[in-house]
Amino acid sequence: MEAVIATGGKQYRVSPGQVIAVEKLPGDRGSAVEFREVLLVSRDGEVLTGTRLGSARVAGEVVRQARTRKIAVVKFKRRKNYRRNRGHRQPMTSVRITTIEV
Repeated sequence: MEAVIATGGKQYRVSPGQVIAVEKLPGDRGSAVEFREVLLVSRDGEVLTGTRLGSARVAGEVVRQARTRKIAVVKFKRRKNYRRNRGHRQPMTSVRITTIEV
C-alpha cells in the first residue's frame, strides 16, 4: 500500500516502514504524528483519489529532530567591493511511516 501526502508545502510518496525527512513538526523522538492531507492511496492495484478517500490518514512516528546540511548564501557585486557570505540550516523532522488507513 502506498500513499501521497502533503506536508510543509511539499508532497511525499510514502509506504509503511519508510523513513522520510519533512519540514519541522512539533513533537519529541518517539511521539506520534498524523498526516490528514492525503492526496492519493494505492492499494492492491486500486487507486483512490479526491472525494473517494474520505477520512484517509497516514500515521507515523518521529525518529529524530535535526537540521539539514548547510547551504551557502553568497551575495557578490563585481567592481563594487561588495561580498556577503552567510549560511543557513533548515530544521527538519525524520518520520517513520507506520500505517496508512483509508
